[in-house]
Amino acid sequence: MVTAGTYLKHPYFSGPERLSFLQDLLQSLSILYGWELQAWAVMANHYHFLALSAKECRSLTSLVQHLHSQSARWVNRLDDSPGRRVWFQYWDTAITAQRAYYARLRYVHFNPVHHGLVARAQDYRWCSAHSFGSPAQTAPLNPGDDTLRIPDDY
Repeated sequence: MVTAGTYLKHPYFSGPERLSFLQDLLQSLSILYGWELQAWAVMANHYHFLALSAKECRSLTSLVQHLHSQSARWVNRLDDSPGRRVWFQYWDTAITAQRAYYARLRYVHFNPVHHGLVARAQDYRWCSAHSFGSPAQTAPLNPGDDTLRIPDDY
């Protein structure tokens, strides 16, 4: 699981165009670098994603650096602010147990709800929760009793 935040928590990616750009870039770079996205949530000042590495994947660090570099240049062009620092840092966690995987899947999907952006995770356009819509797929979205202690004061 990867969590990243913008510098000084500034909402550089507010608005549909910016959120869509960041989400699309994350999806395309994940494919390019050989990482299979399992879940994601992109917000104005941070994002989370859960991904599986393929046997022949490039490093997660390279993927995140490319994502941050390209998205920062793009948003800085929009704002006529060349060279401005956009991203602060990121954290990644290797998941080794199924219970931990499902806890993080719920965490990523419910993050837009946690931040008050929507009432239902499935209603947030820049999150993979909407793809878990059938009754057989909703179990991973039901809030469980697994409490994660992930820094997310955005």
